[in-house]
Amino acid sequence: MTQPLVPSDVAYPADGFALFPDRSVVALRVNGTLRDLATVVTAEDTVEPVTIDSPDGLDILRHSTAHVLAQAVQRIRPQANLGIGPPITDGFYYDFGVDEPFTPEDLKAIKKEMERIVREGQRFTRRVVTEDEARAELADEPFKLELIGLKGGGADAAEGASVEVGGAELTIYDNVTRDGETVWKDLCRGPHVPGTRMIGNGWDLTRIAGAYWRGSEKNPQLQRIYGTAWPTKDELRAYQHRLEEAARRDHRKLGAELDLFSFPDEIGPGLAVFHPKGGIIRYEIEQYMRQRLLAADYDMVNSPHITKGDLFMTSGHLQWYADGMYPPMELDEVVDAEGHVTRQGQEYYLKPMNCPFHNLIFRSRGRSYRELPLRLAEFGTVYRYEKSGTLAGLTRVRGMTQDDAHIYVTADQVRDELTRNLDFVLSVLRDYGLQDFYLELSTKEEGNPKFIGDDALWAEATETLREVAEASGLELVPDPGGAAFYGPKISVQARDAIGRTWQMSTIQLDFNQPERFELEYTGPDGAKHRPVMIHRALFGSIERFFAILLEHYAGAFPVWLSPTQVVAIPVAEEYGGYLDEIVARLRARGVRAEVDHSDDRMQKKIRTHTTQKVPIQLIAGEQDRSAGTVSFRFRDGTQTNGIPVDDAIERILTAIAERTLVDTAEDLA
Repeated sequence: MTQPLVPSDVAYPADGFALFPDRSVVALRVNGTLRDLATVVTAEDTVEPVTIDSPDGLDILRHSTAHVLAQAVQRIRPQANLGIGPPITDGFYYDFGVDEPFTPEDLKAIKKEMERIVREGQRFTRRVVTEDEARAELADEPFKLELIGLKGGGADAAEGASVEVGGAELTIYDNVTRDGETVWKDLCRGPHVPGTRMIGNGWDLTRIAGAYWRGSEKNPQLQRIYGTAWPTKDELRAYQHRLEEAARRDHRKLGAELDLFSFPDEIGPGLAVFHPKGGIIRYEIEQYMRQRLLAADYDMVNSPHITKGDLFMTSGHLQWYADGMYPPMELDEVVDAEGHVTRQGQEYYLKPMNCPFHNLIFRSRGRSYRELPLRLAEFGTVYRYEKSGTLAGLTRVRGMTQDDAHIYVTADQVRDELTRNLDFVLSVLRDYGLQDFYLELSTKEEGNPKFIGDDALWAEATETLREVAEASGLELVPDPGGAAFYGPKISVQARDAIGRTWQMSTIQLDFNQPERFELEYTGPDGAKHRPVMIHRALFGSIERFFAILLEHYAGAFPVWLSPTQVVAIPVAEEYGGYLDEIVARLRARGVRAEVDHSDDRMQKKIRTHTTQKVPIQLIAGEQDRSAGTVSFRFRDGTQTNGIPVDDAIERILTAIAERTLVDTAEDLA
């Protein structure tokens, strides 16, 4: 959208309505701070318009719609207590304390009430209040009262709380009718769109869920209503279409339909088992990655699943990551016949990270600068105690295998190694079929005690990462406060086939763990030096990457990743032997091929294997047998007939070797 211009005849002081009469402008950025359009500014202020289709504008639209939702709920259920209602990716939610859970019928009634509020054209009006005034006005809202004392610290108070109390002052937003009557109010930081009519008809409510207040299972469970909001009805419909497509591609649904993996209750939540078809996909993912690692001068290592707690005390994980770890196991205690403890037990932990083990491998003997960079890689299974409410199929699990690598370099090797790793990461992801990337730079939050280490080292590491990222030519997006506790990172964000963004690879600089583990190498001067450590996870985890690929391809994998690459279907039983010979030749060349000798009719066999997303079907009858040919049938229903057997085999082998996505006849021409 073209940036709206200020009219030439504006007289200061002026508000945003006078500065930007363009109706696409919903708020202002005044001296770097988001403010309502009603804000009055002077000629000395730096003012930028915020349009409704910008990221900030969408957040403001969605947060305003969340307020309309909350007002509608309290019109229908006056006793409902208000929680938090922030904007989120593609939408918003609001939490409510209610005696009875919401039902789908409630949702319909709430939507109708929201439509009335939108049509009423209420204005959002901001007021600054003291803590005492806020407590008096919100005396019947226990959750709001709890937030009032957290002014300025809302981000730590609860996820989404910064929209309420994240500023330096407390504010309440009144919803005011055209007659000047205040009909509803809410504790809120703002800003909001000028009035409810601007919300229009590009919104919808999507689902109901339970949520613990401030994210803690010790607190009351609230009812959460999710919704989405867009500038226009057309954009809402496009989003709903994307949701439908995402539902069709949901890896949990496809995992069951294609018999790839499951989460048995007997094992526990967040712990997956891979079935034979899923296992072969996973094998191919890992095997290709191992080939690329070895070709790129990585050394493959292996480490155990559990360790004494002292290791994670040294690394810092027990101090800063204990909530994400499984509880300790008390082991190795020795008791004599009289019941006296003769040797104290020790606490062992399931490992949440592989890096401390790799540090011990580095430290196991003296190291020379001639060995650096030393690149240690492992497919290491780790365990993290994720809250049950956050688990989501394979994308958020409790047991996962990371394609982990830790690279030890000298200080003057850092930049080249970061560049080398970023190039490596992008090259490998492209081989798996992902092509559209941007980068995110995660940095520390000043004053936050969770980030350990010297500020000067953090600044140096951050600037080095920034320069490497910018040199890649990819878009670089800031992620303030998103760094790991030990150092900043670059993360590669990939867009899938339907435009969704997934965080993929991370490359993190770490000056702290080498210090904590007292890692050293002997330099060319004969003195001891501290290496710099680079953490690199290309997939994040095999499980999550499996899910991303499954959704990206909607289960229709390239030939090299497909569980069954070729199914041969005889036109009649008598041609089964002819196809057996061809399939035997394919299997001898490593192709996952089989002949369907079932009693089903040919057309049913074709439907079955198309549904199972087999990329290549070979069909043969009398004409093919007589001529020494086969016919190809593809996932989209197209067909290529009369291909000589030798040629057919070579086409299949080429598609596998070149990692080709074969959906149509043209793909295997």
